[in-house]
Amino acid sequence: MRQKISDFPLAAYLAFTGFVRGLKKDERGLSGVVVAILLILVAVLAIVMIWLFLGDWLKELWENITGEAENLRRD
Repeated sequence: MRQKISDFPLAAYLAFTGFVRGLKKDERGLSGVVVAILLILVAVLAIVMIWLFLGDWLKELWENITGEAENLRRD
């Protein structure tokens, strides 16, 4: 029993290195799931970047629009 317990880390290491080696040799390309995840990530990052760079301008524009609407209601 002790021999099996002491062999476990070595077996786990060999299994993991074999898995990694298999991934390196795999030449099938990216799967559809990976491509979809990458596209979602790029879209989210693009939205965040736009919001960071244009957020103040969009806020000012929105305040101008809502301010004009309030002025029209008062008249």
